[in-house]
Amino acid sequence: MNYTLLAQVPVIIFGLWLFTSYLAGSFPTLMNKRILLLIAHPDDEAMFFAPTLAWLTRPELGNQVVILCLSSGDADGLGHVRKGELVESALMLGVREREHVVILEDEKLRDGMGIVWDAKYIASLLTKYFAPQMAKLSPSIAPKANIDVLITFDSKGVSGHPNHTSLLHGARAFLSQLMARHSGWESPIKLYTLSSTNILRKYISMFDAPWTIIRCIWARKERGDYPTPMLMVSGPRDVRRAQRAMTTGHKSQMRWFRYGWIWGSRFMVINDLVKVKNP
Repeated sequence: MNYTLLAQVPVIIFGLWLFTSYLAGSFPTLMNKRILLLIAHPDDEAMFFAPTLAWLTRPELGNQVVILCLSSGDADGLGHVRKGELVESALMLGVREREHVVILEDEKLRDGMGIVWDAKYIASLLTKYFAPQMAKLSPSIAPKANIDVLITFDSKGVSGHPNHTSLLHGARAFLSQLMARHSGWESPIKLYTLSSTNILRKYISMFDAPWTIIRCIWARKERGDYPTPMLMVSGPRDVRRAQRAMTTGHKSQMRWFRYGWIWGSRFMVINDLVKVKNP
C-alpha cells in the first residue's frame, strides 16, 4: 500500500473544498436587499440555512436579514428555552440585532411531526408583519411590502417535516394575496427556496459541493438583482461557526444524532437557492 499517497488524501479533499468554496463565490448573489428567512423551529436556521446566513449577512453586500420563526419548538416543553437559543444562534451566524429575530407562539402553529399548518393562516401572519397596507392600496398602485426577498424551505422541506413544507404553501398564498388586486404589476417580493436532496447527497457533507456546482452551472440561470440559482458553499471557518451555533447556541437540542448531522450533513456546508415563480 502506498502510504504516502494515502496521507495526501485529506490534503486533496481539503484543497477541493477550498476550491469549491472559492468557485461558489463567483455566483451572483443578492445585494442591498431586505431579506426574510422564514423558518418553522428554532435550530432550522443553523441546521439548514447556515451557509445562506453566513453569505447574505456579509457587510459588504449591504443586506438586512431578519428571521421569522413560526413556532418556539415547544413539542418537548422547551419552547421558553429554545426562543433564547435561536436568538443567540442567529447572532453567531451573522444576524446583526436581536430585534431582527421574531419568534411566534401560536396555538394554530403547534410544533409536531403530524401537524400541517394552514397556508392561509401563515399568509395572514406574513401580511400582518410585511405587507400591512395590502388591503388599503388601490389596484392602480404598485403593491408594497416591507421586504424584498423571502427565503424558506421547498416543497420537500429537506427532512419532509410537515411544519417545514407548510411554509412554502403559506409563502405562496401570501404572495398570491399580495398580487391579487394588482394585475400587471411586478411582485415586490421574490420567493427563494432551499433545494432538498436525496438521502445520499444529504449526508456526504462537502463532497456534495462539486455535484451541486455542476448542477447550478447547467441550470437555467437568471442574473440581475434577483439571480437564480444562488449557491453558497461555506469554507472551514463558516462551517465551524455553524457547528458552534448548534453546540453552544442550541444546547437543549444536542443529542447524539445531532452531532452526526452537524459533521455529516451537506446543509451545514452547502445551500443552493432557487427563485420560485410567483403564483
